Amino acid sequence: MSEQFDLTKLVFGRLDWNVFPFLHDPILAATFAAVVLGGLAMVGGLTYFRCWGYLWREWFTSIDHKKIGIMYVILGLVMLLRGFADAIMMRIQQAIAFGDSAGYLPPYHYDQIFTAHGVIMIFFVAMPLITGLMNYIVPLQIGARDVAFPFLNNFSFWMTTAGAVLVMISLFVGEFAKTGWLAYPPLSGILQSPDVGMDYYLWSLQIAGVGTTLSGINLLVTIVKMRAPGMTMMKMPIFTWTSLCSNVLIVASFPILTAVLALLTLDRYLGFNFFTSDLGGNVMMYVNLIWIWGHPEVYILVLPAFGVFSEVVATFCKKRLFGYASMVYATVVITVLSYLVWLHHFFTMGSGASVNSFFGIATMIISIPTGAKIFNWLFTMYRGRIHFEVPMLWTLGFMVTFVIGGMTGVMLAVPPADFVLHNSLFLIAHFHNVIIGGVVFGMLAGITFWFPKAFGYRLEPFWGKVSFWCWLIGFYVAFMPLYVLGFMGVTRRMNHFDDMSLQIWFQIAAVGAFIIAIGIAAFLYQLVISFIRRDKLRDVTGDPWDGRTLEWATSSPPPSYNFAFTPQVHEVDTWYQMKEQGYKRPTDGFLPIHMPKNTSAGVILSGISIAMGFGLVWHMWLLVGVTFFALVAYAIYHTFNTDRDFYIPAEEVARVEAERTRLLASHV
Repeated sequence: MSEQFDLTKLVFGRLDWNVFPFLHDPILAATFAAVVLGGLAMVGGLTYFRCWGYLWREWFTSIDHKKIGIMYVILGLVMLLRGFADAIMMRIQQAIAFGDSAGYLPPYHYDQIFTAHGVIMIFFVAMPLITGLMNYIVPLQIGARDVAFPFLNNFSFWMTTAGAVLVMISLFVGEFAKTGWLAYPPLSGILQSPDVGMDYYLWSLQIAGVGTTLSGINLLVTIVKMRAPGMTMMKMPIFTWTSLCSNVLIVASFPILTAVLALLTLDRYLGFNFFTSDLGGNVMMYVNLIWIWGHPEVYILVLPAFGVFSEVVATFCKKRLFGYASMVYATVVITVLSYLVWLHHFFTMGSGASVNSFFGIATMIISIPTGAKIFNWLFTMYRGRIHFEVPMLWTLGFMVTFVIGGMTGVMLAVPPADFVLHNSLFLIAHFHNVIIGGVVFGMLAGITFWFPKAFGYRLEPFWGKVSFWCWLIGFYVAFMPLYVLGFMGVTRRMNHFDDMSLQIWFQIAAVGAFIIAIGIAAFLYQLVISFIRRDKLRDVTGDPWDGRTLEWATSSPPPSYNFAFTPQVHEVDTWYQMKEQGYKRPTDGFLPIHMPKNTSAGVILSGISIAMGFGLVWHMWLLVGVTFFALVAYAIYHTFNTDRDFYIPAEEVARVEAERTRLLASHV
């Protein structure tokens, strides 16, 4: 009998019928039903139209940086729906949970929601969106045919997706962490959080972190080693510069996150005591390590957005970007200083006046290069022929919103002020001020700006403007009340309040969240209606926005090989100069082009990783052992599989280029 019990534990671990919360929680039951019905409808549609083979051959197994970039963006948008649903649920709860009303969310559920919201929005919305844009645009901007390591690019995407899948599984099997998105011990330790929620947190972030780190290495090598002839560092487009600095930060900081989560995992699984004060550990070491990763992470997200705004401003003002060199230096200074400010996240820990002063001053200094960027964008617009297209609207909205967020950040950089405002809703308002106003606006500007490059037709502008105004107005309605509440001393992460005078502010914030929801819906509708009307929105000139940098020198969408001939670069605004000199598309002299083959290895390895992560969460040691050896065996097999490339014949290249030239001539 005991042997049977041990075998059951070995196979199923902690898994039993009680771990399915949707069986007894009506909210989760409704969510589960909606997900199942939506999933069945999607699978049925794809099966009916026989799309599975096409998706597998052309997308899931693709090593084309452009397709991988698009899949990253799709992942980010899908996870945005989940993360924003959590935000709406929190806002409704806080708007109604006053006095005798407990609201509709029990405390344990509310705690899971705000933790999942933070984790999803940072790791599985913002990171995939910026990585997707960098993946698509950077090789085109530097004149490369692909990234340095094409297979690694595919593997990185699927590992990020695997982490997202594990987070989504926690919604219906078990639960998620109830610790906040940074999971401070001792709350995240085994004594305070004995359930599986923290384990889902740890393994989903570790798996996704592998993908992010490898993607950072890949893009870093691509920018350093694969630039077109003539493209010196000071001739790179600003978006490429910001991508370079962002990936430097990824490579430097994500191993720290991996290490600190590994130490916490050892604490929970094997009884180590790195962060257990009673047994010689140090909780503050965790806080230091998580923020040594955490503050550079903010700049990992916002630097590519700065690059997007630089490209957009120059394009829609019909001018060369003002102060190119100062923009580069400001980007590098921000990159360096981002490592010298992490302690401002815990001024109240009691580290002393000297330490607090150093980090407070460093935080104030980092605002200087950011301010320099704002002035450069303003001077680019000065006397420019500004075209108020949708990407330019996002840029203008960013400049106003981000400046407000930056000023509140400088306020929090003053240690005495931080002692008053720490852990209040003022902090939440500031953080969302810079992340929504900077990162989200930047990514939406970038998607709109480069969409015609990726698909050959523009996004319908009316619904883009509806989305922009709903996001902008909704943001201010949703988060300005939180500044007020923060000044009133209201702390964050509360799911119930007794002071009825506060309710009106939370109700206003909830209205703002619903306005943002309309903005998200308008953006999604914009994608659908633009696809339906794509023939009317198509621009076959290959130059939909009259862009200035090298990616616009290719067709829209670009061929799989990007460039038939390696371009020669002489100026920062390469495409603008090529047009000024009367650039004509080549008509002969084509050679076979060496390209890597598609591979299923990334999908297979990520699938095994999901199974192993699930087994580790639930202590299903047999599954863990089998998947671990499968992971190692398949990785070794793939390493020795040398059939990985092919040549596109010169005749095929000539045919593609001739067809493109014909389309251009007929359009003109």
